[in-house]
Amino acid sequence: MLHDEGQGLWLDHLTRDLLTTGTLARYVEELGVTGLTADVSILRDAISHGSAYDGAIQNKAGEGKSPDESLFELSIEDVVWAADLFRGVWKRSGGVDGWVSAPISPLLAHDAMGLLVAATDLFLRARRPNLLVQIPGTKEGFVAAEQAISGGVPVHLTLLFSPEQYREAADGYLRALERRFDAGLDPEVGSVASLSVARWAAASRDARELRNHAGIAIGKKAYKAYRALLRSPRWQRLFKAGARPQRLVWGGPGSGDPGVSAILAAQALAAPFTVNVGSVRTLKAIAARCVAGVVAPAPHSYEKALERLAGVDVEATAARLQDDTLRSLVKSWREMLDAIASKAAVLEKAS
Repeated sequence: MLHDEGQGLWLDHLTRDLLTTGTLARYVEELGVTGLTADVSILRDAISHGSAYDGAIQNKAGEGKSPDESLFELSIEDVVWAADLFRGVWKRSGGVDGWVSAPISPLLAHDAMGLLVAATDLFLRARRPNLLVQIPGTKEGFVAAEQAISGGVPVHLTLLFSPEQYREAADGYLRALERRFDAGLDPEVGSVASLSVARWAAASRDARELRNHAGIAIGKKAYKAYRALLRSPRWQRLFKAGARPQRLVWGGPGSGDPGVSAILAAQALAAPFTVNVGSVRTLKAIAARCVAGVVAPAPHSYEKALERLAGVDVEATAARLQDDTLRSLVKSWREMLDAIASKAAVLEKAS
């Protein structure tokens, strides 16, 4: 039903268990999942508390590889497996859907050159055309993303929290494609930009219903800017040369209530050229609603939320949300490296 609205449905979850058990393949076949993003905190938990990665960690440690090197290789192994699984979707959709989005170290979030090198290295090492590399929407990240796309690396812009941050990401995408077009290169380079609507609910002190609507109001404002861009002569010139839109991705609520935030977003933000991404819990909640036939454009009015936003410094709030989320990602990344080092030591001692 969401696909009929022109929206892709992606899963924000990638672990080795999901691949080895065939669970991800079932989600693709039975629930219409058409793409995937890898979540750092989920991978951290899988490495810290599970056993699926133990053998690989022990082998890599035995080869003398550092935790950073081991993590890089573990990530590549997972995303290559997932990208191959979605390759059929990617081909059938002509490259519109079927993407797998992989993270690079958030420790590089304010290092433009470091981000560019890491993104290019990951894409070249994976050698999968339907792989997107995640680059955060920081000032340095925008620079790195534009350079990466100019070089033909598909990019997923993350950590965007406002329509203005989205516009900056989109403008960099257009500049990169224009640079390729002017150089006689193919302007078709895949890219998506994630706007985290769910984080706005957590940032608001309003009543629960209004909190949920605040993020949707932000999403609607960004989508209006998105459609205006697609109508612009600047984009039409690139489109005629073979470029594709940089799809707008609605970030899911993570561990939030899938019965509220995610369902409202699925209803209110089901729109052409967009992607709805969420956790396994969210996916199952949306699937249950679809089976019951109750997923349809939400009838709620968002005028109150828009009125409240008129009195809020949206950009200052978006900057704070980005900083808070980035700190959380850095913490998870460091904990993941520590977990790899600890597991390697324990496994070596046990053997």
